This record gives sequence, structure tokens and C-alpha cells, in this order.
Amino acid sequence: MLERLNQALDHLEDRLDQDIDMAEVARIAAVPEYHFRRLFSALAGMPLPTYVRRRRMTLAGAEVLAGELTLLDIGVRYGYGSGEAFARAFRSVHGIGPGEARRTGAVLTAQPRMSFRVVVEGSTSMRYRIVEKEPFRVVGRRTTVPLVHDGVNAAATAHVEGLDARTITRMKELRGVREPEGILSAFVYLTGSREEGARADYWVGVATRAEAAPGGLGDLEVLDVPAGTWAVFDHHGPFPAAVQELWRDVFTLWFPSNPYTSRPGPELLRTRSADVGSATDFQLWIPVERTLRPSRLPSNA
Repeated sequence: MLERLNQALDHLEDRLDQDIDMAEVARIAAVPEYHFRRLFSALAGMPLPTYVRRRRMTLAGAEVLAGELTLLDIGVRYGYGSGEAFARAFRSVHGIGPGEARRTGAVLTAQPRMSFRVVVEGSTSMRYRIVEKEPFRVVGRRTTVPLVHDGVNAAATAHVEGLDARTITRMKELRGVREPEGILSAFVYLTGSREEGARADYWVGVATRAEAAPGGLGDLEVLDVPAGTWAVFDHHGPFPAAVQELWRDVFTLWFPSNPYTSRPGPELLRTRSADVGSATDFQLWIPVERTLRPSRLPSNA
């Protein structure tokens, strides 16, 4: 998969001064566009549009300093319809406007061209199973939180601590499926980005049958989850570091090594209660779909 990802990045690089069809880029990577965007964000640490803008502004910066084209011509070449739009994009990357950069010969910021490669960092295995599930619902409380890759997510913690005993009891009464069991966390990403600080809807609730129409919800909300395939990872380690490491490894190690891609849907986490730094058991549910590998047989086989 890494070879196909790098071919997709080569294709993208060749079209930085053109309109880029991200569906075509994803096709070259042999994955759905949705998965390509999420996988890129996890591997690169930035959303795909941010990388494209930074690469375009890196090339534009060299042309601004060269002084051979007008600033408007450079802006149009890299997809901006006005000098003002180009100046805003240029300043967001370089911290200075293109006119001032040309006049003063300013120091600019370069975004290196990316490529992905495998780095062997250990031999820890990832225990997982594939589960097919009918549609179900998550019934619970929702808030919006920023993603935190390292350490405690204060906004998520505050949301959990704000649940009173009556609410938790009501959630438990509404449980209606064998698994995922218990009190769950559900993350619904609001953009294609998984970078630090990106926003996600964060649910705390329980899973119940899709056809269930429980009465007396009060201030509880319902998240409908469609039928599909899930990769389920069971793990044990210190909270929350081991959870965050597993989440990262799923996208940077497991997906590139297995014939699956992510699909739209919430990502679910079941964690046994534990103090920060204490070891605990947890289970991560990622919505996936199987990738059909291209046949290697001759066409006349």
C-alpha cells in the first residue's frame, strides 16, 4: 500500500499548478477518497488540503523571489482567482505577504515534498477481529471536543464527569445489543482531519437495537449507526497513553498492512474505569470495508 500511496503523492505533486481531482489521487492509491484523506492525515500529521496549500505556497514562494512573473500571474497559476486570495494563502504559510517578500528578499518557509516509508520500530503484535454488525444505535450524551494525541483530553473528561448517576443508570437500562457492550465513547469526526486540535463530536452512551424507539430519553440523544464491517482491537495498557498509541497504530501500521480501508461511521471505544497512568483493558471499534486486491493473473488466464 505504501508504494501506491507514494504514486498518488507523485501524481498530486505533478498537478500543484492545476486543479487536483482528489478522487483520481485516491484511485491511484487504490483506496476510497474518504480513507485516503484520513490515512494521509494520520500518517502526515496534517490534513491533505493543508499539505497541498503548503506545497503550492512553497513553489509560489520561489517564483515570487525569482521576480520573473507578476504576483497575480503566480497566484492564478496556483489556483487563486485574485491577488487578495493569493496574498492570504501566501501569508498563512510564510508569515509575510508576497509583495513584501519580493521587495525585501524575506526568509520563507518551505514544506518538503512528502513520501512514506516503512520504519521498523518493534515487534508488538496487534490483536484484532473482524465483526459484521447489523445497524444499531448509540443512545447517550454528546458534546464537541478537540482531538488530543498525547495526554488527557480535558474536554472529554469534563463531559464524562458531568454525567450524573441518574443519567448513567438510564443509559444502562437502554442497552440492547450483545456487543459493543457497556458504556461506550463514540467519536464522529467533523472534518477529514485527525490532526491535534481538530474537532469531533464525542458521545458517551450505550448501544441498542436500530429498531428500538426507547421512550423517556429525557436529555439523551440518538446516534444511528449503519450496518457494516468493524475491526475490533482488544488491548491493555496505561490510560490514556496506550489508547492513543493504539489509535495511531491502527491508521499508520494496521491499515497499510491489511486489506481493509476505513469507511464513514463513528469510532467506538470501551474502556474500563482507570486513573490516569494506571493499566486497564480497552476495546477499539473502527468501521472498515475490505479492499479488493487487483488480480495478478494474465488477462487471458
